Amino acid sequence: MILCISHSNDYYTVDIVIKRLKELGKEVYRFNSDDFSNKLNFDYTGSSEGVSVTIQTPDLIFSSNDIEAVWYRKLWGITLPEDLDTSFHNIYVQEYSTMRNLFFGSLKNIPWMNPMNKDHEIAENKLEQLRLANESGLQIPESLFTNDAKKVKDFFYSVCKGNMIAKLHGSLSRSMSGDTPFFPTTLIEETDLDNLDTLGYCPMIFQRNIAKAYELRIIYVDGVFFTGKINAETSVKGKTDWRVADDVSLAWEPYVLPEEIGKRLTVMMKKMELFFGAIDMIRQKDGQYVFLEVNPQGEWGMIQRDLDYPIGETIAEKLVARIG
Repeated sequence: MILCISHSNDYYTVDIVIKRLKELGKEVYRFNSDDFSNKLNFDYTGSSEGVSVTIQTPDLIFSSNDIEAVWYRKLWGITLPEDLDTSFHNIYVQEYSTMRNLFFGSLKNIPWMNPMNKDHEIAENKLEQLRLANESGLQIPESLFTNDAKKVKDFFYSVCKGNMIAKLHGSLSRSMSGDTPFFPTTLIEETDLDNLDTLGYCPMIFQRNIAKAYELRIIYVDGVFFTGKINAETSVKGKTDWRVADDVSLAWEPYVLPEEIGKRLTVMMKKMELFFGAIDMIRQKDGQYVFLEVNPQGEWGMIQRDLDYPIGETIAEKLVARIG
């Protein structure tokens, strides 16, 4: 059995992967992480023969020993029962989260895409991403992550030469289309430097603004690349962040990644110990490629839909191939 970890509001991409897994002859269980609650029964047993976890859902009973591999797509918070007294909310989430983590831990010796600990470790450290990208031969933007307004001003003038952007370390959006709340990458003007009083409450990443010919969303699946190109340079609103470009019509275009860039990205992903990632890069007007970040749980539905790339199918095939 293949375990697919997602959430109850996920659709399209998860369906593609599950469909292909079944075509490959695999039994599949979609595990909605937010539903690990009183909606199911579980028991953890240990003996001289080992430890196992049994899960009982309304439709199925299975053991951790039945699972051959895991596709880790998304992890959401556990849903609280509507009738649960508020005084029990914290302990409910605490104990069910613990039991859920123990279940995941019981699967540590089988193939995962991606391993959960590595997935979280990389997603939560963009400066480490930049370090590993640079170490792998990729060009990166000059960056500063700080809550110090004076350092920002110095960086604006001395490093960025008056051309700087700001963004959050994390993401407020779960959508690649930008149709859910998010803080876009924002161009910082000189006049903005006098309005950094709130930086102490919300540290940010500041980077040199890169003159770009276009942006790339690169989906990496265990050595295979699927790349989409998008050009928002004609948009007044979306020039800095294409997701807010509602003043022009944008479309993804297929793109062939240069072999050398692909090799360097592969080296980087192996250093990160990731089998999947959505990578954002910029191609500068001088032809150079600049790495921005990798999201181990990044969205790829729009790329598959618009460019007819077999991303979900490749995820399924690569995962099955890793089962020994």
